[in-house]
Amino acid sequence: MSSSLVSRLIERHSRELALACDASSAITWRDERAVRVLGVRAGQRLTELACPGAEEKLGIFCDRAKREPLEGWELCMLAGDRPVTLVCASVPEPDGSGFAIFASVLPEEIVAVSASTSDALREVDSLNRELARQGRELLRVNHELSESNRGIVQLHDELAQRAEEAATSAEVKSRLVANVSHEFRTPIHSILGLSQLLLDETDGPLTEEQRTQVRFVRSAAEELALLVNDMLDLARLESGIASVRASKFSIGELFETLRGMLRPLLPADSRVQLSIDAPAEDVVLETDRGKIAQVLRNLVTNGIKYTEQGEVRVDVTASATDVRIAVVDTGMGISPNDLPRVFEEFYRAPAAAHLRGTGLGLPLSRKLAELLGGAIEVESELGKGSSFTLVLPRVHPEVRTVEEIRARGSVRDPSRQAVLVVEDDRKTIFVYERYLSLAGYQVIPARSIADARALLNEVNPAAIVLDIMLEGETSWEFLSEVKSSPATRDIPVLVVTVMNREQKARALGADEFWLKPLDQDRLLRRLQQIPRRSSPTKVLVIDDDPRARYLVRRLLDGTAFGLIEAETGHEGVRLAHDQQPQVIILDFLLEETPTTASGRMTAFDVIDALKSDPRTRPIPVIILSSHALGDAERQRLAQTTESILSKENLSRELAMQRIRDALHKAGIHPVSSPGNGG
Repeated sequence: MSSSLVSRLIERHSRELALACDASSAITWRDERAVRVLGVRAGQRLTELACPGAEEKLGIFCDRAKREPLEGWELCMLAGDRPVTLVCASVPEPDGSGFAIFASVLPEEIVAVSASTSDALREVDSLNRELARQGRELLRVNHELSESNRGIVQLHDELAQRAEEAATSAEVKSRLVANVSHEFRTPIHSILGLSQLLLDETDGPLTEEQRTQVRFVRSAAEELALLVNDMLDLARLESGIASVRASKFSIGELFETLRGMLRPLLPADSRVQLSIDAPAEDVVLETDRGKIAQVLRNLVTNGIKYTEQGEVRVDVTASATDVRIAVVDTGMGISPNDLPRVFEEFYRAPAAAHLRGTGLGLPLSRKLAELLGGAIEVESELGKGSSFTLVLPRVHPEVRTVEEIRARGSVRDPSRQAVLVVEDDRKTIFVYERYLSLAGYQVIPARSIADARALLNEVNPAAIVLDIMLEGETSWEFLSEVKSSPATRDIPVLVVTVMNREQKARALGADEFWLKPLDQDRLLRRLQQIPRRSSPTKVLVIDDDPRARYLVRRLLDGTAFGLIEAETGHEGVRLAHDQQPQVIILDFLLEETPTTASGRMTAFDVIDALKSDPRTRPIPVIILSSHALGDAERQRLAQTTESILSKENLSRELAMQRIRDALHKAGIHPVSSPGNGG
């Protein structure tokens, strides 16, 4: 191989690069690989390349690099819009005028494995703390029961025994979770990653025998990884932090995926037939597809494992509200003595002791079924096979609850201030809705950024409660849009999330930043500080005289009141039903011509029609009269109207005052327009 070809290969595949910076961290020199990998230019500050969230670390690196040599720093930088992880070393200039950097680009596979390991460690640590808290709670309860029942020896012994069993169970769970700590998961990821590199023949070809051996190594590591994942899932379910990610899908789609995943488990010469056939009339579900698939995968895998010959069949029956998915096998079956214990963790029936397994599949499946609002039923006869049936509601209860909240939010209630809640967790939406509705607010839920944008085009909320970390997306761009748009910049945005990114949230315009779980009283106090707003007040004028309607229109011109006009009583009643004005001004001497079969309507007829309908009964009515009223007329009007105005003495100030008085009695506070007298 020629030296020029070798040089080109090194240049193309090398992950090393070099930079030189002055004392202000501005780049004074860079090699070709730095240009190719990072796209840097001379004069650009190194700190400008930092990934979001890594600015402080890069700043510390630059500050120390001017004074002392550094090695082994992992820095996250942006190559255009793509993050790149570098392992960096630096050497300062003797005169302190700058420093040189030598860096190696970490492969994306290693970065991904490192990130996955870090996430798992945080999750394990959280589970450890939760299990420890539960253990302390169990000990506290045991102590209280022991003290309160000291005089009853037999009951005390029973409680002590139960407490000991609970403590033993908690200890076992703690050991399980501890086993998937950093020291346990890191080797698994390393084995998987390195074995894949070997199979990809990155460092040279393998013989067929070597490939077979590496495949066995990788297969064993994958089984171990599945075991770790099962233990993590089980611990997550028992600690109550598992969530449901519901979507709408059909049984046919689910079974098609399952067939592709499970049929490779059967070797070509297998004496077991696997039948996963969708029902003739497809069934649509709205629940967590991944968790259903996990349960069915466990049940089918168990059926194949315990069936030497015969059939493993998946059947479906559905009603309007529920679905039953049965996994039936013709295997060894379960004895009556073992049947009550099949859902215990780590339990293995003596007849199945020679088969591989951990005893976690069925307990995990049952807890997943319960999380989905269902259950698992089992029937078995020794030597004739078993039937495990997953019973589920077709729509997850959380989904149904959120749909009810969404339906209530779609009908705008003018008496309540709207709060747009951008949150993908259904339980959290439910808590917000229950709490805020009792406090007089109307919750409008949005489970995605697209939903939030669409709702903002329909409603002008008093505030936005925003979770930054939604499923599959973040809300930073949405927050920036809300605070940069003239139409929405004044809406308070209250950020509630699990990541402590307050500095970034405040920089983008967030009015508040809180970490979950949120103190509901704190949220309510903050919402109560927001000035209450209402839509422009609508005033309906019912008068057959166009000059009188013109006069009222001019008197209200330039105020915060929007005018609706009706020439007849029939038209006025119809507009009152359709437009729902906040106040009605009615001419007492209504002299309309009967143009319909219902005939003429006087002012008293209009009032009777308005007060007989629950939709218009609360609307205050102001009578406008051009002649002196008799005592009987005044007495009757006083019972059904707010006030009486004379057309002769009508002025802007008097009309505004009477309208405001009527609105105040009705409990309505109109919007004022500064500087217009309104």
